[in-house]
Amino acid sequence: MLVLILSVVVLLLIGGCVCVFWAARGDAPRWARGVAKVTLLGSELARSTSRSSRTQSDGGDD
Repeated sequence: MLVLILSVVVLLLIGGCVCVFWAARGDAPRWARGVAKVTLLGSELARSTSRSSRTQSDGGDD
């Protein structure tokens, strides 16, 4: 069951990356541009979350 869930997540991530590439080329339909926006937003959220957790674990000794 866990393998099935992880497989679906990986397929969704790959599909999102394909939509980002397709939208960057400029000839994507509206739904693909929407998926690309959601994918890019999700990556930004994940990046900001990892930055904030990394900053808190450093201890803040500047």
